[in-house]
Amino acid sequence: MNEPVTSESYAAQIRRLADLTARVRAQRAEAHAWYEQQCAAARRAVDEAQAQVGAAERELVDAREAQERVDAEANQVWQELRGLLGGGRRLGGPPAPTPGATGDPTLLLAGARDLLRRTGQPGDLPGSVNPLLALCGIGGALAAYALGSAARAAGDRYGGDLAVGLPVLALVVTLLGPLAGLVPAKVLADRRHAVLGPRPVAVVLVAGVVTTILLLTV
Repeated sequence: MNEPVTSESYAAQIRRLADLTARVRAQRAEAHAWYEQQCAAARRAVDEAQAQVGAAERELVDAREAQERVDAEANQVWQELRGLLGGGRRLGGPPAPTPGATGDPTLLLAGARDLLRRTGQPGDLPGSVNPLLALCGIGGALAAYALGSAARAAGDRYGGDLAVGLPVLALVVTLLGPLAGLVPAKVLADRRHAVLGPRPVAVVLVAGVVTTILLLTV
């Protein structure tokens, strides 16, 4: 048979049970707190991951839109180059992107556009064509003098009012001879994809004026 438990031993057991209960309660509370902390940390991690995924998706959409814009602009620049060179069939399509290339493509395309713009703009006629420009002035003066001579001859032939008016007209046409040389000079400049600037115009006019003076004084 079990021995009877004294009141003092019973009280000690009660205190021990109470201590154990308190310790279990504290450990349970600590476990619950740790669990809540872990859940909160996991929720924060999930929220951060979702935010990063959303940002990555937006960046992907922006990158695709930027790629489409760059591809469209690159195609347009390539078409302008084909039109400038006049050999579209030989050039084919635009080149593929260079692997590992760095730099802002929009800046590179802007530089290409500027280069095409400057290349496509007509330049000045070189100095090597000055003899041709002088011939244009001489030819214009000779043609105008020939017309003037024909007008004077017609006035002398038909007499009357024509004998008075045609010599005046002939003089005006002859004096305009240097300007007539600008017409073939402009054609020459257009064929060379150049502008008829002040220097070429001066060459044509000087040659035409000198020729006209020589024709009128000889």
